[in-house]
Amino acid sequence: MGTHQIERPWGETVSGSERQRTSSTMEEPIGRLTPKKVAIVGGGLVGALNACYFAKRGFDVEVFETREDIRQAKVVKGRSINLALSHRGRQALKHVGMEDKIVSQGIPMHARMIHSTSGKQSPIPYGKKGQFILSVDRANLNKELLTEAEAYPNMKMNFDHKLKDWNPETGLMTFTRLDGSRDQIQADLIVGCDGAFSAIRKQFLRRSRFNYSQTYIPHGYMELTMPPVNGEFAMKPDYLHIWPRNTFMMIALPNLDKTFTCTLFMPFDEFEKITTGDEVMEFFQEYFADTIPLIGVDALKRDYFRLPGLAMVSIKCSPYHIGDKCVLMGDAAHAVVPFYGQGMNAGFEDCIVFDEIMEQLNEDFSAVLPEYTRVRVPDDHAIADLAMYNYIEMRAHVNSKWFLFRKHLDNFLHFFLPNTIVPLYTMVTFTRERYHKAVDRWKWQDKVINRGLLFGATGAVLGGSYLLIKNPPDINKLIIPTEKMWARLMSL
Repeated sequence: MGTHQIERPWGETVSGSERQRTSSTMEEPIGRLTPKKVAIVGGGLVGALNACYFAKRGFDVEVFETREDIRQAKVVKGRSINLALSHRGRQALKHVGMEDKIVSQGIPMHARMIHSTSGKQSPIPYGKKGQFILSVDRANLNKELLTEAEAYPNMKMNFDHKLKDWNPETGLMTFTRLDGSRDQIQADLIVGCDGAFSAIRKQFLRRSRFNYSQTYIPHGYMELTMPPVNGEFAMKPDYLHIWPRNTFMMIALPNLDKTFTCTLFMPFDEFEKITTGDEVMEFFQEYFADTIPLIGVDALKRDYFRLPGLAMVSIKCSPYHIGDKCVLMGDAAHAVVPFYGQGMNAGFEDCIVFDEIMEQLNEDFSAVLPEYTRVRVPDDHAIADLAMYNYIEMRAHVNSKWFLFRKHLDNFLHFFLPNTIVPLYTMVTFTRERYHKAVDRWKWQDKVINRGLLFGATGAVLGGSYLLIKNPPDINKLIIPTEKMWARLMSL
Protein backbone atom coordinates (compact mmCIF):
# COMPACT_ATOMS: atom_id res chain seq x y z
CA MET A 1 0.00 0.00 0.00
CA GLY A 2 1.23 3.48 -0.84
CA THR A 3 1.80 6.20 1.72
CA HIS A 4 -0.36 8.89 0.10
CA GLN A 5 -1.20 11.99 2.11
CA ILE A 6 -4.74 12.63 3.31
CA GLU A 7 -5.70 16.24 3.91
CA ARG A 8 -7.21 17.21 7.23
CA PRO A 9 -10.11 19.70 7.23
CA TRP A 10 -7.92 22.10 9.23
CA GLY A 11 -4.90 21.75 6.92
CA GLU A 12 -2.87 18.97 8.61
CA THR A 13 -2.05 15.76 6.82
CA VAL A 14 -1.78 12.13 7.82
CA SER A 15 0.08 9.48 5.90
CA GLY A 16 -1.71 6.60 4.25
CA SER A 17 0.20 4.14 6.42
CA GLU A 18 -1.48 5.65 9.51
CA ARG A 19 -4.86 4.86 7.97
CA GLN A 20 -3.96 1.42 6.67
CA ARG A 21 -6.54 -0.23 8.85
CA THR A 22 -9.35 1.52 6.94
CA SER A 23 -7.98 1.37 3.43
CA SER A 24 -10.38 -1.22 2.06
CA THR A 25 -14.14 -1.31 2.26
CA MET A 26 -14.37 -4.93 3.22
CA GLU A 27 -11.46 -5.13 5.65
CA GLU A 28 -12.30 -6.69 8.97
CA PRO A 29 -13.24 -4.00 11.49
CA ILE A 30 -10.84 -3.25 14.30
CA GLY A 31 -11.52 -5.41 17.28
CA ARG A 32 -12.38 -3.95 20.65
CA LEU A 33 -12.77 -5.72 23.95
CA THR A 34 -16.12 -3.97 24.37
CA PRO A 35 -17.20 -2.38 21.07
CA LYS A 36 -19.04 0.87 21.55
CA LYS A 37 -22.56 0.99 20.13
CA VAL A 38 -23.35 3.74 17.62
CA ALA A 39 -27.01 4.34 16.74
CA ILE A 40 -27.58 6.21 13.47
CA VAL A 41 -31.06 7.70 13.21
CA GLY A 42 -31.94 8.09 9.55
CA GLY A 43 -31.15 5.72 6.70
CA GLY A 44 -30.96 8.30 3.94
CA LEU A 45 -27.84 9.27 2.03
CA VAL A 46 -25.79 10.67 4.93
CA GLY A 47 -27.04 8.08 7.42
CA ALA A 48 -26.14 5.17 5.14
CA LEU A 49 -22.69 6.57 4.35
CA ASN A 50 -22.06 7.29 8.03
CA ALA A 51 -22.96 3.69 8.81
CA CYS A 52 -20.12 2.58 6.52
CA TYR A 53 -17.67 4.91 8.26
CA PHE A 54 -18.53 3.78 11.78
CA ALA A 55 -18.73 0.09 10.88
CA LYS A 56 -15.35 0.34 9.20
CA ARG A 57 -13.89 1.64 12.46
CA GLY A 58 -15.19 -1.42 14.30
CA PHE A 59 -18.12 0.08 16.19
CA ASP A 60 -21.28 -1.91 16.79
CA VAL A 61 -23.61 0.02 14.45
CA GLU A 62 -27.38 0.09 14.14
CA VAL A 63 -29.33 2.21 11.67
CA PHE A 64 -32.92 3.22 12.41
CA GLU A 65 -35.09 4.44 9.55
CA THR A 66 -38.73 5.59 9.76
CA ARG A 67 -39.56 4.46 6.21
CA GLU A 68 -39.62 0.94 4.84
CA ASP A 69 -36.51 -0.37 3.09
CA ILE A 70 -36.43 1.59 -0.17
CA ARG A 71 -34.77 -1.39 -1.85
CA GLN A 72 -37.99 -3.33 -1.34
CA ALA A 73 -40.48 -0.48 -1.75
CA LYS A 74 -42.69 -0.40 -4.83
CA VAL A 75 -42.87 3.40 -4.65
CA VAL A 76 -39.96 5.40 -3.21
CA LYS A 77 -41.34 8.30 -1.18
CA GLY A 78 -39.48 11.54 -0.59
CA ARG A 79 -37.68 14.18 -2.61
CA SER A 80 -36.60 13.37 -6.14
CA ILE A 81 -34.53 16.42 -7.14
CA ASN A 82 -31.57 15.06 -9.07
CA LEU A 83 -28.28 15.32 -7.27
CA ALA A 84 -25.01 16.80 -8.48
CA LEU A 85 -22.05 14.85 -7.12
CA SER A 86 -18.77 16.77 -6.99
CA HIS A 87 -15.31 16.52 -5.43
CA ARG A 88 -16.27 16.65 -1.75
CA GLY A 89 -18.86 13.92 -2.09
CA ARG A 90 -16.57 11.80 -4.24
CA GLN A 91 -13.78 12.00 -1.67
CA ALA A 92 -16.16 10.83 1.05
CA LEU A 93 -17.31 7.91 -1.12
CA LYS A 94 -13.72 7.07 -2.05
CA HIS A 95 -12.85 6.65 1.63
CA VAL A 96 -15.24 3.68 1.88
CA GLY A 97 -14.44 2.28 -1.57
CA MET A 98 -17.65 3.49 -3.24
CA GLU A 99 -16.44 6.25 -5.55
CA ASP A 100 -15.80 4.25 -8.72
CA LYS A 101 -19.11 2.41 -8.52
CA ILE A 102 -21.19 5.55 -8.01
CA VAL A 103 -19.28 7.56 -10.62
CA SER A 104 -19.93 4.79 -13.17
CA GLN A 105 -23.66 5.25 -12.54
CA GLY A 106 -23.59 9.04 -13.01
CA ILE A 107 -23.58 11.27 -16.08
CA PRO A 108 -20.79 13.86 -16.36
CA MET A 109 -21.88 17.48 -16.85
CA HIS A 110 -18.99 19.70 -18.00
CA ALA A 111 -20.84 23.01 -18.27
CA ARG A 112 -24.05 24.92 -17.81
CA MET A 113 -26.04 25.28 -21.03
CA ILE A 114 -27.95 28.57 -20.95
CA HIS A 115 -31.20 28.65 -22.97
CA SER A 116 -32.44 32.12 -23.94
CA THR A 117 -36.10 32.89 -24.66
CA SER A 118 -35.23 32.91 -28.37
CA GLY A 119 -33.93 29.35 -28.15
CA LYS A 120 -30.26 30.29 -28.41
CA GLN A 121 -27.96 28.02 -26.37
CA SER A 122 -24.71 29.23 -24.76
CA PRO A 123 -22.41 27.00 -22.69
CA ILE A 124 -20.61 28.25 -19.57
CA PRO A 125 -17.94 25.71 -18.47
CA TYR A 126 -17.83 24.80 -14.79
CA GLY A 127 -14.06 24.79 -14.62
CA LYS A 128 -10.96 23.82 -16.53
CA LYS A 129 -10.99 21.19 -19.26
CA GLY A 130 -11.66 17.80 -17.74
CA GLN A 131 -13.51 19.15 -14.68
CA PHE A 132 -17.15 18.12 -14.36
CA ILE A 133 -19.91 17.36 -11.91
CA LEU A 134 -22.04 14.22 -12.03
CA SER A 135 -25.79 13.87 -12.31
CA VAL A 136 -26.76 10.99 -10.03
CA ASP A 137 -30.08 9.44 -9.10
CA ARG A 138 -30.97 9.97 -5.42
CA ALA A 139 -32.88 6.71 -4.90
CA ASN A 140 -30.29 4.55 -6.63
CA LEU A 141 -27.45 6.14 -4.63
CA ASN A 142 -29.33 5.54 -1.38
CA LYS A 143 -29.90 1.88 -2.29
CA GLU A 144 -26.22 1.35 -3.13
CA LEU A 145 -25.09 2.91 0.17
CA LEU A 146 -27.53 0.82 2.21
CA THR A 147 -26.34 -2.35 0.50
CA GLU A 148 -22.71 -1.41 1.12
CA ALA A 149 -23.36 -0.65 4.79
CA GLU A 150 -25.30 -3.87 5.30
CA ALA A 151 -22.33 -5.90 4.10
CA TYR A 152 -20.41 -5.17 7.31
CA PRO A 153 -20.82 -7.94 9.92
CA ASN A 154 -21.06 -5.40 12.77
CA MET A 155 -24.02 -3.62 11.15
CA LYS A 156 -27.76 -3.97 11.74
CA MET A 157 -30.49 -2.23 9.76
CA ASN A 158 -33.85 -1.41 11.37
CA PHE A 159 -36.58 -0.12 9.05
CA ASP A 160 -40.09 1.06 10.05
CA HIS A 161 -38.62 2.42 13.28
CA LYS A 162 -39.88 5.88 14.21
CA LEU A 163 -38.02 7.69 16.99
CA LYS A 164 -40.42 8.55 19.77
CA ASP A 165 -38.04 9.89 22.41
CA TRP A 166 -34.42 9.75 23.51
CA ASN A 167 -32.37 10.71 26.55
CA PRO A 168 -29.23 12.80 25.92
CA GLU A 169 -27.74 11.79 29.29
CA THR A 170 -28.12 8.02 29.05
CA GLY A 171 -28.38 7.48 25.30
CA LEU A 172 -31.62 5.51 25.75
CA MET A 173 -33.91 5.69 22.70
CA THR A 174 -37.51 4.59 22.21
CA PHE A 175 -38.84 3.66 18.76
CA THR A 176 -42.37 2.81 17.64
CA ARG A 177 -43.22 0.29 14.90
CA LEU A 178 -46.08 0.28 12.42
CA ASP A 179 -47.83 -2.45 14.42
CA GLY A 180 -47.78 -0.23 17.52
CA SER A 181 -45.01 -2.11 19.32
CA ARG A 182 -42.06 -0.31 20.90
CA ASP A 183 -38.33 -0.96 20.86
CA GLN A 184 -35.77 0.49 23.23
CA ILE A 185 -32.04 0.66 22.64
CA GLN A 186 -29.15 2.27 24.48
CA ALA A 187 -26.17 3.62 22.57
CA ASP A 188 -22.82 5.16 23.40
CA LEU A 189 -23.23 7.62 20.54
CA ILE A 190 -26.38 8.77 18.74
CA VAL A 191 -25.85 10.23 15.26
CA GLY A 192 -28.78 12.31 13.98
CA CYS A 193 -28.99 11.98 10.20
CA ASP A 194 -32.77 12.20 10.00
CA GLY A 195 -33.12 15.18 7.69
CA ALA A 196 -34.31 18.77 7.81
CA PHE A 197 -37.20 17.97 10.16
CA SER A 198 -35.05 15.91 12.48
CA ALA A 199 -36.64 14.16 15.45
CA ILE A 200 -33.21 14.02 17.11
CA ARG A 201 -32.83 17.81 16.85
CA LYS A 202 -36.06 18.36 18.81
CA GLN A 203 -34.19 17.35 21.96
CA PHE A 204 -31.55 19.99 21.17
CA LEU A 205 -34.29 22.65 21.01
CA ARG A 206 -35.20 21.95 24.63
CA ARG A 207 -31.73 22.89 25.80
CA SER A 208 -30.40 26.35 26.58
CA ARG A 209 -27.80 28.04 24.37
CA PHE A 210 -28.81 26.07 21.29
CA ASN A 211 -29.09 28.37 18.29
CA TYR A 212 -31.57 27.46 15.58
CA SER A 213 -33.08 29.22 12.58
CA GLN A 214 -35.04 28.13 9.54
CA THR A 215 -35.93 30.12 6.45
CA TYR A 216 -38.44 29.13 3.81
CA ILE A 217 -37.67 30.87 0.55
CA PRO A 218 -40.67 32.32 -1.34
CA HIS A 219 -39.99 29.99 -4.26
CA GLY A 220 -41.17 26.43 -4.73
CA TYR A 221 -40.16 23.72 -7.16
CA MET A 222 -41.97 21.36 -9.50
CA GLU A 223 -40.53 18.43 -11.43
CA LEU A 224 -41.33 17.51 -15.02
CA THR A 225 -39.90 14.74 -17.20
CA MET A 226 -38.44 15.17 -20.67
CA PRO A 227 -38.59 11.74 -22.38
CA PRO A 228 -36.05 10.35 -24.86
CA VAL A 229 -36.44 11.07 -28.58
CA ASN A 230 -36.01 7.95 -30.72
CA GLY A 231 -34.27 6.24 -27.82
CA GLU A 232 -31.72 9.03 -27.31
CA PHE A 233 -31.45 12.12 -25.11
CA ALA A 234 -33.69 14.95 -26.28
CA MET A 235 -30.87 17.46 -25.57
CA LYS A 236 -27.11 17.26 -25.15
CA PRO A 237 -26.59 15.11 -22.03
CA ASP A 238 -23.21 16.43 -20.87
CA TYR A 239 -24.64 19.76 -19.65
CA LEU A 240 -26.76 21.05 -16.81
CA HIS A 241 -29.37 22.92 -18.84
CA ILE A 242 -30.69 26.20 -17.42
CA TRP A 243 -33.50 28.47 -18.60
CA PRO A 244 -32.85 31.65 -16.53
CA ARG A 245 -35.77 34.07 -16.44
CA ASN A 246 -34.69 36.58 -13.77
CA THR A 247 -37.36 35.91 -11.12
CA PHE A 248 -37.67 32.19 -11.88
CA MET A 249 -35.88 29.48 -13.82
CA MET A 250 -35.99 25.89 -14.99
CA ILE A 251 -33.11 23.41 -14.99
CA ALA A 252 -32.74 19.95 -16.53
CA LEU A 253 -30.38 17.15 -15.49
CA PRO A 254 -29.79 13.96 -17.53
CA ASN A 255 -30.66 10.48 -16.28
CA LEU A 256 -29.25 7.07 -17.23
CA ASP A 257 -32.57 6.07 -18.86
CA LYS A 258 -32.06 8.87 -21.42
CA THR A 259 -34.68 11.12 -19.82
CA PHE A 260 -34.11 14.58 -18.36
CA THR A 261 -35.54 15.62 -15.01
CA CYS A 262 -36.69 19.22 -15.46
CA THR A 263 -37.19 21.25 -12.29
CA LEU A 264 -39.11 24.52 -12.43
CA PHE A 265 -38.20 26.95 -9.60
CA MET A 266 -40.66 29.80 -9.25
CA PRO A 267 -42.37 32.01 -6.63
CA PHE A 268 -45.41 30.31 -5.15
CA ASP A 269 -47.72 33.14 -6.22
CA GLU A 270 -46.65 32.56 -9.84
CA PHE A 271 -47.45 28.84 -9.54
CA GLU A 272 -50.88 29.72 -8.15
CA LYS A 273 -51.70 32.07 -11.04
CA ILE A 274 -51.66 29.15 -13.50
CA THR A 275 -54.89 27.20 -13.07
CA THR A 276 -55.70 25.62 -16.46
CA GLY A 277 -53.89 23.58 -19.08
CA ASP A 278 -54.18 26.41 -21.59
CA GLU A 279 -52.52 28.80 -19.12
CA VAL A 280 -49.69 26.27 -18.69
CA MET A 281 -49.13 26.27 -22.45
CA GLU A 282 -49.23 30.08 -22.66
CA PHE A 283 -46.66 30.31 -19.87
CA PHE A 284 -44.32 27.77 -21.46
CA GLN A 285 -44.79 29.29 -24.91
CA GLU A 286 -43.62 32.65 -23.55
CA TYR A 287 -40.70 31.49 -21.39
CA PHE A 288 -39.69 27.93 -22.32
CA ALA A 289 -40.90 27.50 -25.88
CA ASP A 290 -38.04 25.22 -26.93
CA THR A 291 -39.03 22.64 -24.28
CA ILE A 292 -42.67 22.22 -25.40
CA PRO A 293 -42.02 19.76 -28.25
CA LEU A 294 -39.48 17.92 -26.08
CA ILE A 295 -41.68 17.48 -22.99
CA GLY A 296 -44.96 17.23 -24.93
CA VAL A 297 -48.13 19.28 -24.73
CA ASP A 298 -50.23 16.57 -23.08
CA ALA A 299 -47.50 15.74 -20.55
CA LEU A 300 -47.11 19.42 -19.63
CA LYS A 301 -50.83 19.92 -19.09
CA ARG A 302 -51.02 16.75 -17.00
CA ASP A 303 -47.82 16.88 -14.97
CA TYR A 304 -48.01 20.56 -14.05
CA PHE A 305 -51.07 19.83 -11.90
CA ARG A 306 -49.94 16.42 -10.61
CA LEU A 307 -48.31 17.97 -7.53
CA PRO A 308 -48.30 21.55 -6.20
CA GLY A 309 -45.08 23.55 -5.99
CA LEU A 310 -43.01 22.10 -3.14
CA ALA A 311 -41.30 24.23 -0.50
CA MET A 312 -37.56 24.63 0.13
CA VAL A 313 -36.07 25.42 3.52
CA SER A 314 -32.66 26.53 4.74
CA ILE A 315 -31.75 25.52 8.30
CA LYS A 316 -28.85 26.63 10.49
CA CYS A 317 -28.10 25.57 14.04
CA SER A 318 -25.27 25.26 16.56
CA PRO A 319 -23.80 23.48 18.36
CA TYR A 320 -24.04 20.17 16.52
CA HIS A 321 -23.52 18.03 19.62
CA ILE A 322 -24.75 17.32 23.13
CA GLY A 323 -21.95 16.23 25.46
CA ASP A 324 -20.37 13.02 24.26
CA LYS A 325 -23.70 11.33 23.45
CA CYS A 326 -25.16 12.86 20.30
CA VAL A 327 -24.11 14.65 17.11
CA LEU A 328 -26.08 16.02 14.15
CA MET A 329 -24.99 15.59 10.52
CA GLY A 330 -26.36 16.26 7.06
CA ASP A 331 -29.68 18.10 6.70
CA ALA A 332 -30.42 17.57 10.40
CA ALA A 333 -27.57 20.01 11.07
CA HIS A 334 -27.63 22.22 7.96
CA ALA A 335 -30.39 21.88 5.39
CA VAL A 336 -29.58 24.06 2.38
CA VAL A 337 -31.52 25.11 -0.70
CA PRO A 338 -30.38 23.14 -3.78
CA PHE A 339 -28.88 25.92 -5.88
CA TYR A 340 -25.18 25.29 -5.36
CA GLY A 341 -25.45 21.52 -5.77
CA GLN A 342 -23.72 21.10 -2.41
CA GLY A 343 -26.42 19.74 -0.08
CA MET A 344 -25.44 16.09 -0.48
CA ASN A 345 -21.76 16.92 -0.92
CA ALA A 346 -21.70 18.90 2.32
CA GLY A 347 -23.49 16.07 4.12
CA PHE A 348 -21.03 13.51 2.79
CA GLU A 349 -18.15 15.77 3.76
CA ASP A 350 -19.56 15.81 7.32
CA CYS A 351 -18.82 12.08 7.43
CA ILE A 352 -15.21 12.35 6.32
CA VAL A 353 -14.49 15.41 8.52
CA PHE A 354 -15.88 13.58 11.55
CA ASP A 355 -13.77 10.54 10.67
CA GLU A 356 -10.62 12.66 10.34
CA ILE A 357 -11.25 14.22 13.74
CA MET A 358 -11.89 10.74 15.20
CA GLU A 359 -8.50 9.69 13.90
CA GLN A 360 -6.72 12.70 15.36
CA LEU A 361 -8.40 12.45 18.78
CA ASN A 362 -8.27 8.66 19.15
CA GLU A 363 -12.05 8.18 18.96
CA ASP A 364 -12.60 9.97 22.28
CA PHE A 365 -16.21 11.15 21.85
CA SER A 366 -15.89 13.73 24.64
CA ALA A 367 -13.18 15.48 22.61
CA VAL A 368 -14.32 14.60 19.08
CA LEU A 369 -17.86 16.01 19.28
CA PRO A 370 -17.02 19.58 20.41
CA GLU A 371 -14.13 19.71 17.94
CA TYR A 372 -16.48 18.61 15.14
CA THR A 373 -18.87 21.44 16.06
CA ARG A 374 -16.00 23.95 16.15
CA VAL A 375 -14.69 22.88 12.75
CA ARG A 376 -17.91 22.27 10.88
CA VAL A 377 -20.43 24.95 11.93
CA PRO A 378 -18.77 27.92 10.14
CA ASP A 379 -18.39 25.86 6.96
CA ASP A 380 -21.97 24.65 6.87
CA HIS A 381 -23.32 28.14 7.56
CA ALA A 382 -21.15 29.46 4.72
CA ILE A 383 -22.49 26.96 2.16
CA ALA A 384 -26.06 27.68 3.28
CA ASP A 385 -25.51 31.36 2.48
CA LEU A 386 -23.77 30.55 -0.81
CA ALA A 387 -26.67 28.35 -1.89
CA MET A 388 -29.05 31.27 -1.36
CA TYR A 389 -26.75 33.57 -3.35
CA ASN A 390 -26.35 31.10 -6.21
CA TYR A 391 -30.08 31.03 -6.88
CA ILE A 392 -29.88 34.70 -7.86
CA GLU A 393 -26.84 33.94 -10.01
CA MET A 394 -28.49 31.02 -11.80
CA ARG A 395 -31.84 32.70 -12.55
CA ALA A 396 -30.61 36.26 -13.22
CA HIS A 397 -26.86 36.90 -13.31
CA VAL A 398 -26.10 34.38 -16.07
CA ASN A 399 -28.01 36.71 -18.41
CA SER A 400 -25.69 39.61 -17.53
CA LYS A 401 -22.83 40.52 -19.85
CA TRP A 402 -20.86 41.76 -16.84
CA PHE A 403 -21.29 38.35 -15.18
CA LEU A 404 -20.06 36.55 -18.31
CA PHE A 405 -17.14 38.98 -18.63
CA ARG A 406 -16.14 38.34 -15.01
CA LYS A 407 -16.43 34.57 -15.50
CA HIS A 408 -14.05 34.73 -18.46
CA LEU A 409 -11.72 37.12 -16.64
CA ASP A 410 -11.62 34.95 -13.50
CA ASN A 411 -10.86 31.85 -15.59
CA PHE A 412 -8.19 33.76 -17.54
CA LEU A 413 -6.49 34.94 -14.33
CA HIS A 414 -6.79 31.47 -12.81
CA PHE A 415 -5.01 30.02 -15.85
CA PHE A 416 -2.02 32.37 -15.44
CA LEU A 417 -2.12 32.66 -11.62
CA PRO A 418 -3.50 29.25 -10.54
CA ASN A 419 -2.34 29.58 -6.93
CA THR A 420 -3.40 33.21 -6.47
CA ILE A 421 -6.75 33.56 -8.24
CA VAL A 422 -9.17 30.65 -7.93
CA PRO A 423 -12.83 31.09 -8.97
CA LEU A 424 -15.32 30.59 -6.15
CA TYR A 425 -17.13 27.80 -7.98
CA THR A 426 -13.85 25.96 -8.46
CA MET A 427 -12.99 26.19 -4.76
CA VAL A 428 -16.44 25.00 -3.71
CA THR A 429 -16.96 22.28 -6.31
CA PHE A 430 -13.53 20.93 -7.24
CA THR A 431 -11.54 21.19 -3.99
CA ARG A 432 -11.99 20.51 -0.27
CA GLU A 433 -11.11 24.08 0.66
CA ARG A 434 -13.20 24.80 3.73
CA TYR A 435 -16.41 26.55 2.69
CA HIS A 436 -15.98 29.61 4.89
CA LYS A 437 -12.35 30.04 3.83
CA ALA A 438 -13.41 29.78 0.19
CA VAL A 439 -15.92 32.60 0.76
CA ASP A 440 -13.32 34.77 2.50
CA ARG A 441 -10.85 34.20 -0.32
CA TRP A 442 -13.49 34.92 -2.95
CA LYS A 443 -14.34 38.26 -1.32
CA TRP A 444 -10.65 39.20 -1.22
CA GLN A 445 -10.13 38.19 -4.87
CA ASP A 446 -13.25 40.07 -5.93
CA LYS A 447 -12.00 43.22 -4.25
CA VAL A 448 -8.55 42.91 -5.83
CA ILE A 449 -9.91 42.25 -9.34
CA ASN A 450 -12.48 45.05 -9.18
CA ARG A 451 -9.83 47.51 -7.99
CA GLY A 452 -7.55 46.34 -10.78
CA LEU A 453 -10.29 46.92 -13.34
CA LEU A 454 -11.00 50.36 -11.86
CA PHE A 455 -7.35 51.37 -11.91
CA GLY A 456 -6.98 49.99 -15.43
CA ALA A 457 -10.01 51.91 -16.70
CA THR A 458 -8.85 55.08 -14.93
CA GLY A 459 -5.38 54.67 -16.43
CA ALA A 460 -6.82 54.18 -19.90
CA VAL A 461 -8.97 57.32 -19.62
CA LEU A 462 -6.08 59.42 -18.30
CA GLY A 463 -3.70 58.02 -20.92
CA GLY A 464 -6.19 58.67 -23.70
CA SER A 465 -6.81 62.21 -22.45
CA TYR A 466 -3.06 62.90 -22.31
CA LEU A 467 -2.58 61.69 -25.89
CA LEU A 468 -5.48 63.83 -27.12
CA ILE A 469 -4.04 66.89 -25.41
CA LYS A 470 -0.51 66.23 -26.74
CA ASN A 471 -1.73 65.32 -30.23
CA PRO A 472 -5.07 67.04 -30.84
CA PRO A 473 -6.93 65.63 -33.87
CA ASP A 474 -7.66 67.73 -36.97
CA ILE A 475 -11.26 68.86 -36.55
CA ASN A 476 -11.70 69.29 -40.29
CA LYS A 477 -10.88 65.61 -40.85
CA LEU A 478 -13.52 64.64 -38.33
CA ILE A 479 -16.18 66.93 -39.82
CA ILE A 480 -15.91 65.62 -43.35
CA PRO A 481 -16.73 62.00 -42.51
CA THR A 482 -19.56 63.22 -40.26
CA GLU A 483 -21.07 65.25 -43.12
CA LYS A 484 -20.77 62.29 -45.47
CA MET A 485 -22.43 60.02 -42.91
CA TRP A 486 -25.28 62.50 -42.44
CA ALA A 487 -25.78 62.73 -46.21
CA ARG A 488 -26.00 58.92 -46.43
CA LEU A 489 -28.52 58.80 -43.61
CA MET A 490 -30.64 61.47 -45.32
CA SER A 491 -30.57 59.56 -48.61
CA LEU A 492 -31.76 56.42 -46.80
